[in-house]
Amino acid sequence: MTSPSGNGEFDLGALLAERGAERYELHSRYLNHQLPRMLHTIGFDKVYERAEGAHFWDADGNDYLDMLAGFGVMGLGRHHPVVRKALHDVLDAQLADLTRFDCQPLPGLLAERLLAHSPHLDRVFFGNSGTEAVETALKFARYATGRPRILYCTHAFHGLTTGSLSVNGESGFRDGFAPLLPDTAVPLGDLDALARELKKGDVAALVVEPIQGKGVHEAPPGYLHAAQELLRRHKALLIADEVQTGLGRTGDFYAHQHESGVEPDLVCVAKALSGGYVPVGATLGKEWIFKKVYSSMDRVLVHSASFGSNAQAMAAGLATLSVMENEQIVANARAVGEQLKSRLTALIDKYEMLSDVRGRGLMIGIEFGRPTSLKLRGRWTMLQAARKGLFAQMVVVPLLQRHRILTQVSGDHLEVIKLIPPLIIGEQDVDRFVDAFTAVMDDAHGGGLVWEFGKTLIKQAVANR
Repeated sequence: MTSPSGNGEFDLGALLAERGAERYELHSRYLNHQLPRMLHTIGFDKVYERAEGAHFWDADGNDYLDMLAGFGVMGLGRHHPVVRKALHDVLDAQLADLTRFDCQPLPGLLAERLLAHSPHLDRVFFGNSGTEAVETALKFARYATGRPRILYCTHAFHGLTTGSLSVNGESGFRDGFAPLLPDTAVPLGDLDALARELKKGDVAALVVEPIQGKGVHEAPPGYLHAAQELLRRHKALLIADEVQTGLGRTGDFYAHQHESGVEPDLVCVAKALSGGYVPVGATLGKEWIFKKVYSSMDRVLVHSASFGSNAQAMAAGLATLSVMENEQIVANARAVGEQLKSRLTALIDKYEMLSDVRGRGLMIGIEFGRPTSLKLRGRWTMLQAARKGLFAQMVVVPLLQRHRILTQVSGDHLEVIKLIPPLIIGEQDVDRFVDAFTAVMDDAHGGGLVWEFGKTLIKQAVANR
């Protein structure tokens, strides 16, 4: 592509200056056309000009607080200078990358650094995303055990490629994509259901999120360890999906480390490992599993990824881990998360439609429920009749429109807002969010403008039926 000036050179800045304003039109024409339609409907069709840390800015210089972190990718916030420098350095080094027939140092160095946080694990496979990390774990578990079936938890989310989709606990993602793999759902925390399936003798593994992303539901205390013992007794594996919960999100390096004695056979990570730049996913596992999969030189490429272990991704991962250690990111997530959760929990008695605040670290779920007063109960019932989840959306929209804070509803048909901000946020950001949330809840309980937007959502929900 030539530059807009016509001089034959590619000029990214000039291209964006000339055609950046077409962003929504281009997406409507060439990509997922429902995304811009949805953004227009709920008033999320903003134009962000730049970003740094936990904030965006629009063309008028207004700043927005990011409590979404790109679905957890931006653990260090946007454009961390250490990660940026590492990427400049690796590009300037002009390494002989991805020759396919040599061993570059960066993948080994990143694997070594990752495994230092998981002393019971021995080897790493690098892919490009969370769903690839899960796919790898599913394949390795099946091959290592010689068994076909994977157990997963209801309401789980492990990715959207076919293997990962087969262990997805939400029917809305699965519908229309059959046939999928013959895997089986068990309720999170139900050890009896797990034991019944294991007795059938064909289970390769249980894959579980220590805290489920959809709805922010944590595994009950003791469940992971008890499940691990059951799996070992039946010669099956425990796969911990830490794609969203890992790398400090919950106030420990991995969420499964909150429970003593839990040592998964395979651990999946991605998202925050990218430093917000180059996609990277990793599957960590025990020595015997990797040696069984890669059992001979004939099987050296039995599982691989064309862009796996590329130098840019490895440099971003190494820089990210360096920042996490040097800037005490995990400790910050734990301390700030506890502050945010406690301040939100204190509001439950004040607002009858606020029913629960849960989670760990900077992974927090705010759940809304049926009010007790007659007037509010009528409005709540009206929303629920149109579509479950509309009240949570009614809160999310004014948080952005009036207070310039970006959040998300935790899943389709859920009255839950999930907060997964960059792990670098501080007390000032907590103050800003709690003040804004309080103002929106005051409005909702007082019958203000929030309910006017609710009418728009009801019309849209009815029209989409």
